[in-house]
Amino acid sequence: MASKALLLAVAVAVAAGCADATDHIVGANRGWNPNINYSGWSANQTFYAGDLISFRYQKGTHNVFAVNETGYDNCTMAGVTGNWTSGKDFIPLPDPGTYFFICGNGFCQAGMKVAITVAPGIFDLGPQIYPPPAPGADNPSASFTAGAWPAAAAVVTALGAAAIIAL
Repeated sequence: MASKALLLAVAVAVAAGCADATDHIVGANRGWNPNINYSGWSANQTFYAGDLISFRYQKGTHNVFAVNETGYDNCTMAGVTGNWTSGKDFIPLPDPGTYFFICGNGFCQAGMKVAITVAPGIFDLGPQIYPPPAPGADNPSASFTAGAWPAAAAVVTALGAAAIIAL
């Protein structure tokens, strides 16, 4: 009986950990635009592995590139690991570490860049479960919807169902 209760507790905790992911909208109500202090915005956020960062901007005018620190510091495409162009981009933050994002349409020098530091989540899922999109991908935001997170939710649901059936 104790093992059944433990299994149920673990399933509930895992489900709660997945449900607690936060979507951080870059720039809040000001969105992803030039001449905004994104360093100040990110300093007032707490990012955890498993959270999302989302960029809202005018499609066709701006975009988002994930770059390395050199690319961030110099507003270049150094170390590009992903790019998004939909105007409403949801980007998973699967692992702890520092992430760097810039606008690649020449607006980086006008302040359209943000660095964020992601802390470990409650449940460390190990290696990255959602790889960043390949450079030049047409609509990487769409692959997020069909990516690993729905599969993870199905696993959590199955764990919870198994725990209830076991009782």
